[in-house]
Amino acid sequence: MTALGLASFSRTQDFCIGIDSDGCAFDSMEIKHKECFIPAFIEHFGLQPVSKFAREAAEFTNLYSKSRGLNRFVSYIEALDLLEQWPEVQKRNPSIPKVQSVRDWTKRETKLGNPTLQAEVEGGGDGDMQMALAWSLDVNERIARMVHDVPPFPGVREALAAMNTQADCIVCSATPNEALLKEWEEHDIAQFVQSICGQESGSKKESLTGCLKHGYEPDKVLMIGDAPGDMRAAKAVGVLYYPINPGKEEESWVRFNEEALDRFFAGTYGGEYEAQVIAEFETFLPEKMAWQK
Repeated sequence: MTALGLASFSRTQDFCIGIDSDGCAFDSMEIKHKECFIPAFIEHFGLQPVSKFAREAAEFTNLYSKSRGLNRFVSYIEALDLLEQWPEVQKRNPSIPKVQSVRDWTKRETKLGNPTLQAEVEGGGDGDMQMALAWSLDVNERIARMVHDVPPFPGVREALAAMNTQADCIVCSATPNEALLKEWEEHDIAQFVQSICGQESGSKKESLTGCLKHGYEPDKVLMIGDAPGDMRAAKAVGVLYYPINPGKEEESWVRFNEEALDRFFAGTYGGEYEAQVIAEFETFLPEKMAWQK
């Protein structure tokens, strides 16, 4: 049975692979953010007067920019910052929540999820923390109702089966554990991973570090992801990174199955080949919205 977190993780192979979930293994980013996160964001944060701009800012930070794939609290704070700076928004004199207490919490806490935020609220957290928690809980409820029957990208199942021949595998994601387990079990691919490490397990960097403590050589550990944050987590702990290019996910999985995985197992992935696929990946997402340029 697939475990939540790394408490019962054990090394059985020489190689280890971490796989991100939303937007990497599953084509679920669009439906989750556009149908669940963003409507709740507008409702709970009182952004109805600038809803058009709030939607565009949140889609940018979460789907169409280099901040794609960040933890939900961090990425939606970035959306608030965009609204605060956006000249066309400011002409409407909106009331954009500052959420300073939530900002402070994201800087001191590594397990940025509902359980740790709930503890903050119960310990005397202010109205902004209560608002952020209500939003996040609502998001989870909306996802539970809305997101189902969304299959993995073509090629993912084949890739996971091939990985398992020589590698221990984990899900390494910023999504809550419960949602991850539901989605991976729904499509019968949880069987291919030892552990599911979502937001309650800590950052992706922490999850990869936890794997390395089992004695894998860094050049035998690979992180697969669709966002710059996945790459930063891999590089922060000195392991390899394979990108799933946003908008070209199927092609990325074909390349992984046809050449990248074999290179990884053969010890020829790092260096020139990895640099080439990362350079291509970095051309896909902008850093700034059009009005910022």
